[in-house]
Amino acid sequence: MEIVFDHFPDLSAKQKESFIEMEALYRDWNQKINVISRKDIDEFSVRHVLHSLAIHKITGIKAQSVMDIGTGGGFPGIPLALVYPHVEFILVDSIGKKIKVVKEVAAALNLKNVTAVNDRVENIKKPVDLIVSRAVAPAIKLIHYSRKSLKKGGEHLLLKGGDLTSERDEVWSEFLQTNWKEYPLKDYFNQEFFETKKLIQLSNIKA
Repeated sequence: MEIVFDHFPDLSAKQKESFIEMEALYRDWNQKINVISRKDIDEFSVRHVLHSLAIHKITGIKAQSVMDIGTGGGFPGIPLALVYPHVEFILVDSIGKKIKVVKEVAAALNLKNVTAVNDRVENIKKPVDLIVSRAVAPAIKLIHYSRKSLKKGGEHLLLKGGDLTSERDEVWSEFLQTNWKEYPLKDYFNQEFFETKKLIQLSNIKA
């Protein structure tokens, strides 16, 4: 976890303790319920924690409420909730065993600002200020899935990889005025894992 602390020296001692505990919790749970691949669990600090915290490093979170759709085992939601204790996080996934892990990890870390929901995002009625997601579907699908869950003026922050030109054009073909901004993660982190990874910021989404 030292690599995370090197990038985020402003983390408090309590937050650092929580991140160390979080890794131990995920390693333990992953032996019971396989929510993270073996290769990725060996690179947990970079591929899950640092990747999730790219949002914190690049744009930050100014919202009061955030929904993480397709959260899987809790990424990027759990690491972000540790950094933003006064922001409400709703972590949504349709796979029950993954949400079970999210609930257990959030409870063990005493994350009062996290609610884990086992459902499809289309069924979530409570609108939020910001939607985050990590490579679960093409951008246009994420917009459609979550339109009812986003307040007017809200944004999407999507962690994705590769050439996103076709995804961008697909969004623009339907939502003409959408602001699409790409942040290459290699500009912020020097690990090889981030070479093709990007953070996409979507705002002004209007049909």
